[in-house]
Amino acid sequence: MSSSPSAQNPSPSSTLSTPAALWRLKPFVKPVIWRLAGGAASALIAAIIALMIPIVLEQIISGPVYSGEISAIVWGAVAVFALGLGEALMVWLRRQFVLNPSTEVEYKMRTELYSRLQTLPVSFHDRWGSGQLLSRMMQDIGLIRRWLAFGLVLLVVNLLTIVIGSVLLFRWHWLLGTIFLVTAIPLWIRGYLFEKRYGALTRRSQDQAGDLATSVEESVHGIRVLKAFGRGKHALSRFSRQAETLRETEMSKAGAIASIWFWLDLMPQIAFGLSLMSGIWLISVDQIDEAQLFAFFAMAVVLRWPIESIGFLFSFMLDARTATDRVFDIFSETNTITDPEHPVHIENPRGELAFENAHFRYQDAGAHERDLLDGIDLVLRPGETMALVGLTGSGKTTLTTLPTRLYDVTGGRVTLDGVDVRDLPLAELRQHIAMAFEDATLFSATVRENVLLGRADLDVHSEEGERVLREALQVAQAAFVDSLPDGVETVIGEEGLSLSGGQRQRLALARAVAAAPKVLVLDDPLSALDVDTEALVEEALRHVLADTTAMIVAHRPSTVALADRVALLEAGRVTAVGTHSELLKTSRHYRHVISSLEAEEAARTGAIPIIRDEQLEVEDEVREGRRVEAADEDPITEKEVQR
Repeated sequence: MSSSPSAQNPSPSSTLSTPAALWRLKPFVKPVIWRLAGGAASALIAAIIALMIPIVLEQIISGPVYSGEISAIVWGAVAVFALGLGEALMVWLRRQFVLNPSTEVEYKMRTELYSRLQTLPVSFHDRWGSGQLLSRMMQDIGLIRRWLAFGLVLLVVNLLTIVIGSVLLFRWHWLLGTIFLVTAIPLWIRGYLFEKRYGALTRRSQDQAGDLATSVEESVHGIRVLKAFGRGKHALSRFSRQAETLRETEMSKAGAIASIWFWLDLMPQIAFGLSLMSGIWLISVDQIDEAQLFAFFAMAVVLRWPIESIGFLFSFMLDARTATDRVFDIFSETNTITDPEHPVHIENPRGELAFENAHFRYQDAGAHERDLLDGIDLVLRPGETMALVGLTGSGKTTLTTLPTRLYDVTGGRVTLDGVDVRDLPLAELRQHIAMAFEDATLFSATVRENVLLGRADLDVHSEEGERVLREALQVAQAAFVDSLPDGVETVIGEEGLSLSGGQRQRLALARAVAAAPKVLVLDDPLSALDVDTEALVEEALRHVLADTTAMIVAHRPSTVALADRVALLEAGRVTAVGTHSELLKTSRHYRHVISSLEAEEAARTGAIPIIRDEQLEVEDEVREGRRVEAADEDPITEKEVQR
């Protein structure tokens, strides 16, 4: 199972203070800052109105209530009602101010993060689990939105309310105000300790939730495999362990929150008790009167919610800080594959693809590990079809990722018509060079949209789009689409899993053909086809490739037959280039590779492999003049060698 690098190693953002970490949201918040400020102002006015009510009550009790003036009491009640109505109106206004801007921030962050994921190199996606990316895209950005709309505004307003209210408490007597301030000191100490513990737990929890999402996604996509091998219980067991680990972390978070809430509940109660005893004593010595003590406690009650909410809002802020860290872990990733600063354009590409001393190694490869591609020198002439053959691990698939810059060479260069592909704009490069992969990936869209994915220049529903679509489907022998419920307008299910492997491959091949590239890179795109369909596709491809430079990874002898020339790869190097017949005559390793391919093909189709290891040994000895007699007795003819 994949997990995010941040789940394994602390990210640089974890060293930032909480305000500094959240300040990174400024570019997204700046366009709506005034509306958020309007929401905060509305909330602050609501809080101030609430703080005015105890003062009005003091005046009512000390005046009309003591004097018994009924009309004055009524007007006092009307005043309190008006203040309450004004507070409610400000709360409603706060929501109107903040809800729309916060969703705009959410939308902007989500679209920019998606755009970032599209531009980051394949090496980034190799390291990150899809569940981690999904949890950041959906859960973390959603949490940031809720914090901006609710948590941030209320945290600022409630802190200001506490400060203003505490000052007003001194209005009645300095002793009562001092009691409230002194009893607040333990809250700040506990809050500081709480931030350190809860912040670490929140990050761990969100990373574990991302890993859990990755497991769910892997299980859903691999449900056929799990069912076929009866490994559902095994997957459940692994999922249960991960879920239990997440539960334990969530319980630790709950314990931390319970601890801070204990102090948030305890200290106000202590403050009330001490204030009550002090207030009674102050009344007895004529320092204050009953109306003032009543107003003091009314003010304390108003302050109780802001004080108690600080713990929740503080934890909410830490959750938002962690979510921000996780999102900016992606935004801060360095994109190593970008458009050149001074791009070069190829107006009319001829299609000459060349590898010049090309080296490649992954970033996390050890210092003593050899390069996966170790000095590749290979030239594909315009319009030529070149097959790549080699044993597993020789570097064939890796080589196919370099022309379109899915990965960049770590040494040497790849050129198109003599121009380094790194000097071409990415959009132009990928217009000239198209790929079809062995593992065909389709999208939840119509057949038409999947096949014409690479033709941004076409209206897919135009006559020209229809012509390109039909020609591509014909080349790929994908006539089966007409039998689908809605033909080419049939929406393919997630990743095309509703189709067979051969059907997916044919649509992926049609997509590459429809792109009409000057260079076509095919990574064994016919592996899932039956023999008859493969023959038809190969025949159609011969016509398509007549004017197109093609590099084909061959895992079947029949695929080699498509090629004008063949390049033999061994341990990341091209050791021989020539026609199929030439290499059979001159390269023992090539004959061994072809023999292996035939053996694999025989196992797949039930046929008998034509070239055997014993035959290869005999032929070598014949060529070296050591088995003339044996060769006369059991000759290997040129025809057999070619077969």
